[in-house]
Amino acid sequence: MSWYNEAVFYHIYPLGLTGAPAQNDYSAPVHRLNTLLPWIDHIQKIGCTALYIGPLFESVGHGYETTDYKKLDSRLGTNEDLTNFVAACHEKGIRVIFDGVFNHTGRDFFAFKDIQANREHSRYVNWYCNVNFGGNTEYNDGFSYENWGGYNLLVKLNQRNPEVQNYICDVIRFWVSEFDIDGIRLDAADVLDFDFMRTLRHTADEVKKDFWLMGEVIHGDYSRWVNGGTLHSVTNYALHKALYSGHNDHNYFEIAHTVKYLQNMGDLDLYNFVDNHDVERIYTKLSNKAHFAPVHVLLYTLPGIPSIYYGSEFGIEGKKEKFSDASLRPALNLEDYKNAVTENPCTALIAALGKIRKATPGLSYGSYNELMLTNRQYAFARDLDNVRVIVTVNNDDNAAGMNLPVGSTAAYIGALSGKRAEVQGGRINVTIPANSGEIWIPEEQMKGETPVPAAIPKSVKPDVVKTKEEVADVAAEDSKDPDLLKTETAEKPVETNAEAAINTTIASEDSETVKTDLTKEESKEAKAPVKPDWSKSPEEMTVAELQAAILAKMAGNGPITDQMKKTVDDNIWHDSLVNWLKSFR
Repeated sequence: MSWYNEAVFYHIYPLGLTGAPAQNDYSAPVHRLNTLLPWIDHIQKIGCTALYIGPLFESVGHGYETTDYKKLDSRLGTNEDLTNFVAACHEKGIRVIFDGVFNHTGRDFFAFKDIQANREHSRYVNWYCNVNFGGNTEYNDGFSYENWGGYNLLVKLNQRNPEVQNYICDVIRFWVSEFDIDGIRLDAADVLDFDFMRTLRHTADEVKKDFWLMGEVIHGDYSRWVNGGTLHSVTNYALHKALYSGHNDHNYFEIAHTVKYLQNMGDLDLYNFVDNHDVERIYTKLSNKAHFAPVHVLLYTLPGIPSIYYGSEFGIEGKKEKFSDASLRPALNLEDYKNAVTENPCTALIAALGKIRKATPGLSYGSYNELMLTNRQYAFARDLDNVRVIVTVNNDDNAAGMNLPVGSTAAYIGALSGKRAEVQGGRINVTIPANSGEIWIPEEQMKGETPVPAAIPKSVKPDVVKTKEEVADVAAEDSKDPDLLKTETAEKPVETNAEAAINTTIASEDSETVKTDLTKEESKEAKAPVKPDWSKSPEEMTVAELQAAILAKMAGNGPITDQMKKTVDDNIWHDSLVNWLKSFR
């Protein structure tokens, strides 16, 4: 295994964090990158072991319209500053990856400037895609060209041109020799030529042991990019969407379905995140700010490599604007957050999760097994070398009990709370507080590790968590408004056919949940008890038969509580019930 399989990433957009001017006048370097040196200790303190930083190189504006791939942006400083910064990270045991913007250049890039000057006679005409001297653009160059995203500011490179390939590979070699980096995040990887990516992978394998290539990919079957010939990982936008909307809609089925969908692609080590420089801050995105806790418990424990975007560990806001991403990329003064690890519950939670992940190999390498799933509660195991780590999350405003299979160990300890759960009949009964999560580790594995009871925020903002009486009042008012029975459509990106199928299933399940909730009380008395038909396979059983079978299995392991009955009754998803029944041994 390599360093990146166990990494916890911190993500910095340096032009924003340092407060650099929005436009580059290419004047004398200003050493703003050096102001980020104190952040290295902070990154280490919250348990991050790797840094993704970029864009870094000379550009005219936001950094993705590159002017010079071999020169640090003068708004940030000099190449010497960058060399020293990476070395300082390495001294603290933090790996560093740069942003590789290789799909396009800016208009100030030397090859494009040569075409402007020499037109058809330029030796660089074929460095770009579809240069047409019979066309024009808003810049009135007297020629047109293919761009990225509809922006003529970003000129698309011809990645099938051997000269372009050799040039970019030389850039990678330069970054390793000059700055000693450990990997590259490829911008816009979902539109990069696959042969070009294979060339980059070949170079990556040559320049440094365990050199990591991660690509920005929004949609599609991630296994197209993540394999032995192209990239090691890609951005997990599918899980990003599920994590916030699964909490906003009280729909853990969306998250669990997304995990299964991703696992069907193969054993991929994806780059997981809840926000970044292109999307709204998770604290802004969440309808209930207290869900910050279960969201991040899942980020650190589901399969994949977790990443924290700078500032989000403090619970800062950041709303996406129509014509600018500046609000997502703010300048921050670390001195304003010097006591955050001890005084800010969001930061304390992130630091605790980083510590737990480092001490728990199963969270990096363990298999994933779903144990329990309802709209508001979710539990799964990460199994490695006969050690089972259990993760439990609850998005409800009330505490919830769970009865879960654990194996033969004697007891489990909640790594966040310090609570102890005895194992009885191969199972544990645990209670998860409202809007919370826990990581249960076998007691013998916790020796020498200290839980962090204060780290998990009871409520990130007290005014967003209503009392039971307030919830009842709101529910009574909502019941008078038929419009509120409609399922809101969450903001989502364009879907592939596979993603559309999953989201259609989720939407239909949400609809069925509404119908079921409306009729459950009035039909409860009339419903005759159902007995499981053990002659059927779980797949052949009806929902009611599966529920009855699960309760019967539970009864064999000890007394059934009202909460256990409610949990089974609330689960009306056939596939989930089948998996649940099969989990009994």
